[in-house]
Amino acid sequence: MHSVLSIALLSLLLQQAGPETKIVEYLKTNVQPGKAVVVSDLYNNVFKTPEERKVLDRLFNTFFKIPMMIVQYNAATKKIPTLQELSEQLQFNVPGEMDVMLRIMDSDPRVPKFLTRDAKTGEITSVDIEAIKNNPRFGKVLERSIAGWEGKEATPFVVPTFDGKTFDSASLTGKPYLIYFWFLNCPPCMKTSPLLAELDAKYAPRGFHIVAANADKFLELPYTDADRAAYVAKTGIKFTTTHMSPEMQQAYGGISVFPSLFFVDKGGQILKHFVNFQDKAALEAAIQETMK
Repeated sequence: MHSVLSIALLSLLLQQAGPETKIVEYLKTNVQPGKAVVVSDLYNNVFKTPEERKVLDRLFNTFFKIPMMIVQYNAATKKIPTLQELSEQLQFNVPGEMDVMLRIMDSDPRVPKFLTRDAKTGEITSVDIEAIKNNPRFGKVLERSIAGWEGKEATPFVVPTFDGKTFDSASLTGKPYLIYFWFLNCPPCMKTSPLLAELDAKYAPRGFHIVAANADKFLELPYTDADRAAYVAKTGIKFTTTHMSPEMQQAYGGISVFPSLFFVDKGGQILKHFVNFQDKAALEAAIQETMK
């Protein structure tokens, strides 16, 4: 009797839940070790509403970014990302969503076995970068993304701005600047942006420039122009705000970990490359170095 009531209660809760919760709870129950999840089956036979299919599309588009994100994070920080950190980067808000995506990944033959996880907590305990580097699907992209950036020339870019205009990096020739890749409501970005706003107020009058390339649209996140404008106003951002284009994302190593920051000197050379949150002292020291 209790089991019947539990099933009925779960069914009722899922009916009332949003599409992402429905999909995650379904996957938690149905993902089997060693058996790949076929997205077309879910699309055609299980989740048929436009809202559900939109969530499926986002999860599918995210799927092959996960290995790159884990390896990029590990290579750049020398640390292993937690499930919480990965969830924040991918905007996975349903409890257990990151865990189930890693379970799906582990069962997919297209993804090499490159990580181990704690059997109890599900946390990642080791990352095998070589397994990804040697894989035809990921190898070339990974080599570009984890290559040492410091000492290399910054790649030119032309991107749309928040106000509907176009920004050309050629306008920065001969000037020190920072390219700041971020997205709205990314927790480490939310700590970084106010610091950059403070530092911009101090160093912009001395000739330092910041270009903030926002990845909301690229990541298919549900934020509007109004949301971005409100955040910029609230944070006190005065520096250039643009949208990250796919071409710019690829030019800078297939950015998948946010924030990513590239500090460029007057000669157009990348002097510092940071991934994830950095404190104000580290950011200011990097600015001062580019301005020498």
